[in-house]
Amino acid sequence: MRPVLEQVSNTTQAEPIRLPARSGFARLIGNSARLNEVIVKARALAEVDAAILLQGETGVGKEVFARAIHEHGPQRRGPFVTLNCGGLPRELVASELFGYVDGAFTGARRNGMVGRIEAAHGGTLFLDEIGELALDLQPYLLRVLEDGEVYPLGSHKARTVRFRLIAASNRDLRSEARLARFRVDLFYRISVAQLSIPPLRD
Repeated sequence: MRPVLEQVSNTTQAEPIRLPARSGFARLIGNSARLNEVIVKARALAEVDAAILLQGETGVGKEVFARAIHEHGPQRRGPFVTLNCGGLPRELVASELFGYVDGAFTGARRNGMVGRIEAAHGGTLFLDEIGELALDLQPYLLRVLEDGEVYPLGSHKARTVRFRLIAASNRDLRSEARLARFRVDLFYRISVAQLSIPPLRD
């Protein structure tokens, strides 16, 4: 039997894909050959417990793809947690991503806060616009992905986490890595599989 990715890469669709009404992929509307091919790949990759990088222009439905992959994947019974890395200041992204303990910084909530990484335990973490993640935060995310442990801000005690990562960007992260604007090691960690979503105009 050929590997999943090899089977997927050789699959073409001339007609629109018919999906069950309740399927997550049914929310994807379109009948172009390119879109159908991406949907076929996404359905196959959903069953493989690997990090996926979704790349495409703003507005092409990267979060819709991510939700569909989650709903069809092995983590479907777990939570689907999202964070837009480009929509918040650097300090807020850090606390939202990793969480914090009581007294970690001025203005911190009493009893601390669970971060998105820990909240995604047993499910899927979707990091939108990951190319906007500050360079100094990227090593900490890389460590979580390598070790399966997260340290909330202000804490020296690790918390075990297990989740599937789906990241998305409208940038070419391979080029960003070559230009030292994104960590090369993190790029390879988040892009075990890649999906390039076609522009809406196509």
